[in-house]
Amino acid sequence: AMGAIGLSPGDEVIVPATTMSATAMCPLIYGGIPVFADIEDDTFSICVKNVKKLINKKTKAIIAVNLFGHPAELKKLRKLANKHKIYLIEDNAQAIMAKEGKDYCGTIGHIGVFSLNYHKHIHSGEGGICTTNDDYLAKRLQLIRNHAEAVVEDAKVQDLVNLVGFNLRLTELSAVIAKEQLKKLSRHVSKRIDFGLKMCEGVKSLKIRGIETPKIRSDCTHSFYNWVIKYDEKKYGVKRANLVKALQCEGVPCFSGYVKPLYLLPIFQKKIAIGNKGFPFNVSSVNYDKGICPTAEDLFENKIVGLECCAYDYSKNTQKKIVNSIEKVFSSIEKLKDIKLKE
Repeated sequence: AMGAIGLSPGDEVIVPATTMSATAMCPLIYGGIPVFADIEDDTFSICVKNVKKLINKKTKAIIAVNLFGHPAELKKLRKLANKHKIYLIEDNAQAIMAKEGKDYCGTIGHIGVFSLNYHKHIHSGEGGICTTNDDYLAKRLQLIRNHAEAVVEDAKVQDLVNLVGFNLRLTELSAVIAKEQLKKLSRHVSKRIDFGLKMCEGVKSLKIRGIETPKIRSDCTHSFYNWVIKYDEKKYGVKRANLVKALQCEGVPCFSGYVKPLYLLPIFQKKIAIGNKGFPFNVSSVNYDKGICPTAEDLFENKIVGLECCAYDYSKNTQKKIVNSIEKVFSSIEKLKDIKLKE
């Protein structure tokens, strides 16, 4: 997608601080500069207000991630992109079949990116799909996917920018598997939605202080790639790590924090990516200091606790057992105050 939009060295791409690392790596392949925007405290998606502040003359695109299965504010972002004549790319790896209004995620941006990786709602082992309703972008995506440099002459392609081709073809075997998986898509997604909503209902019925279940905006649907809650340590004086360990001991396969805000990774802290001279960071003054995205840092360090909805085939009985385990742990949470876990 970055190649197709004509990204060039020094161009800036606004990306959310909290997402899988590949989202921020793709601009670097073409010498682009990732610029990190903070995320919303309730839906965990890229913050539109923060994006507005980051747009400048160097900005080429915004990458919105529909994190955990909930849509970002895609229509607002598309309107913003159109206003500034830049691109909106949707990383929709986690939100297949989720909607904002009547529109499916992955169809609101200029390009939508879907994953067929092994732990998504459906998969074919590895790989993914890009979608667009722009013929020019579609052609460029096809060329870059399959050795563009060898065919541009015969195809009489005039715009050669970034048409250094890769070998990213989906194999016929993977394509056949993906085609069959698509037939089952509604069933797989519906099952995860049912699990996520039942978890919300079950936990809310416990009326536990210090827990916020996933928020779903009134005009959106959530496809529940992950079921993620916010935990407030101050309510109990119990560290999140102790809570998560107690839940895991009860058999709940939960995680904490999701991923570290990406600008804190060594590649950005040391500003070493392509080659040994600091390219492309050496053509930019973008700041990657700790503290630039306080909401993302707070959620990672203190609040997020989640379940991977697509990693397991949860039965209704298992879902109830998880809620019961949460109730059990919180009924004795005071006992977790003074426990010190080994690092």
